Amino acid sequence: MIFSNVTTYRPFLLTGFPGLEDSHLVISTLFCALYLVALMGNSTILVIIRVEESLHAPMYLLLSTLAATDLGLCAATLPTLLKLFWFNVREIDFYACLIQMFFIHVFSLMESGILLTMAFDRYVAISNPLRYTTILTNATIVKIVVGLLLRAVAAVFPVPFFIKRLRFCKANVLSHSYCLHPDIIKLSCSDHHINSVYGLIMILLTFGVDSVFILLSYLKILVTVLSIASQVEQSKALNTCVSHICAVLLVYVPMLGVSIIHRFGKHVPPLVHIIMGYVYLLVPPVLNPVVYCIKTREIRTRIQSHLLKW
Repeated sequence: MIFSNVTTYRPFLLTGFPGLEDSHLVISTLFCALYLVALMGNSTILVIIRVEESLHAPMYLLLSTLAATDLGLCAATLPTLLKLFWFNVREIDFYACLIQMFFIHVFSLMESGILLTMAFDRYVAISNPLRYTTILTNATIVKIVVGLLLRAVAAVFPVPFFIKRLRFCKANVLSHSYCLHPDIIKLSCSDHHINSVYGLIMILLTFGVDSVFILLSYLKILVTVLSIASQVEQSKALNTCVSHICAVLLVYVPMLGVSIIHRFGKHVPPLVHIIMGYVYLLVPPVLNPVVYCIKTREIRTRIQSHLLKW
């Protein structure tokens, strides 16, 4: 078996929808519409929170960080997707692929950490409202966000170096129109056990830990809310959590679906794997701003007032 040179790496080939090449233009139109919704929605949230001083509060600073993360995720995946579906350019340089993979995973980890922080924010606001402004100040939120960014970068930073130590033979066709760590190491013709173990540990220590603490936060919130005598106050308290619960579901349900299909769906058609991959990366950036604009009264009223001024 002939291995590629240690210092020279062949380009990878991206994959759209096998068998539907003639429909790529139509499919690209759908993707463009989704990306446009994501870009406009998240940009609107960022602008509204930036210009409205009344929204310079911990909850909205976290929301703006979530919007910025979703924009980053869109920016990381959009170039190769459009290049493939518009111009049928499948080839991507090895190092360009590693850079794209790095940013996709960093932004994904950031999103999970932000959702955890938002769950803690809601827990403090409901269980200890009198101390909310002293526990979660804007400065504290900035420090938490910086910490989440450092966590994400530190977790993903070794991955490109682990991949560079692998050897690649003839196989160079990726499963998606973007680069992901599990997808790349499957193409290796050398032992990638270290990569697989590190990837699993990274997921457990980030997404796994985050999801457990999000669940615990909402269990504590539920206990606190049920102890409130007034049903009106119970409803008001729970209503402040609805948009965040929707955001959590939009991230973790597709992620769980992708994990289940990858592990137990060996006989599932490749098209299902591809669709689930797009759902996992596109649904949160597209629907998060929609949910927050609809369910968060302060955001909704500010947007309406600015539209009326125009």
